Parts: sequence; C-alpha cells; structure tokens
Amino acid sequence: MKQPTARWALLRIWILVWLVMVWLLLWGNISAANVISGLAVALVVTLLLPLPPVPVEGRVHLLSLANLIIQVAFSLVVSSTQVAWLAIRPAKPPLAAVLRAHLNLKSDLVLALAVSILNLVPGSIVLEIDQVRRMIYVHVIDAGSEKAVSSFYRQVAKVERLLIRAFERDNEWRPAARDEDAGMDGVDRA
Repeated sequence: MKQPTARWALLRIWILVWLVMVWLLLWGNISAANVISGLAVALVVTLLLPLPPVPVEGRVHLLSLANLIIQVAFSLVVSSTQVAWLAIRPAKPPLAAVLRAHLNLKSDLVLALAVSILNLVPGSIVLEIDQVRRMIYVHVIDAGSEKAVSSFYRQVAKVERLLIRAFERDNEWRPAARDEDAGMDGVDRA
C-alpha cells in the first residue's frame, strides 16, 4: 500500500469537520464541550469504522451538476405534491408496484448517487440493486396506469441523463485502477 497523499489527508480532515458539524447540528448549539465531544466521536467513527476507498472516475462538470441539483429539487417539489394529493384525494389508494429499470451508469459511486436521488423522490424507494447488470428494482406508489408507469421510467431516464452529463461523459471517462497498484484514493499512480 502506498503512502497517503495530500488529497487523502485533506479528504480525511474534511470528513472530520463534516462529522463535527453534524454533531453540532444534532445538539442544537455550539459550545466548547460539543465541539470537543463531536471531534472525539468523529475520530472514533473514522478510525474504528473506516469506509473502503471509493474509486473516483470521470470528471465533475459544475454547470451540469448545478442543473442536476435544480432538476432534482424541482422533481422533489412536484412529486411531493403528487404524493400529498394521492393521500388526501377522495378515491381508493393507488395501485403500487415494483418496477425494474436499467441504468447505463459506469461508476459504482454514480450508481449509488442515482439510487440516493431516486430514494429521495417521494412515492418511490429502491428495493434492490443488481450492481453487475446495473438494474434497480423500485417500489412505486402509483403504478395504476400506463401514464404513471411511463412517467416513472421518464424520471429514471432523466436522472440517469443528468448524472452522465455531470460525472460520466464518454470522452473523459477513465476507469479507476482496482488492484494493489491503486493509491489510497483509488487512482492509479503508475
């Protein structure tokens, strides 16, 4: 295993800072005791429960990322309104179903981000991920009509398209090394 890089050290410091900020938000006030206890908890979590390194592939496009954030926020508002209407409308509950969708995402990290986005959208939750075939199985609260099912598939395709534009453009894609020659951050240094 190679020596930690400056990027690796900065990432670990950022994780500690982030965990301390979450700790402070959970307690609701900023005090010396909360900062010190938050730092202690963050150190315990990062040292005793380390996450494996995630290979970073491709490149981030900030304008496309901003577009992704705006589109997801808009989708959250629209779907929240739709789910609220389904809850209060004077009719029988909608037909729910588990639908399968294929994603053409190359990176496991971006696949996880896609699943997180789809889980945030009210009315749907990803039940299973077939990582090898890039298939997801999603419980959809309203699948009683062809229009509702096609709306779900359009939403998945839109999220996929936005993620590819933001992170996985074909002309910039370089798969990360997955062997012992990879550095601490998953990038091949050879």
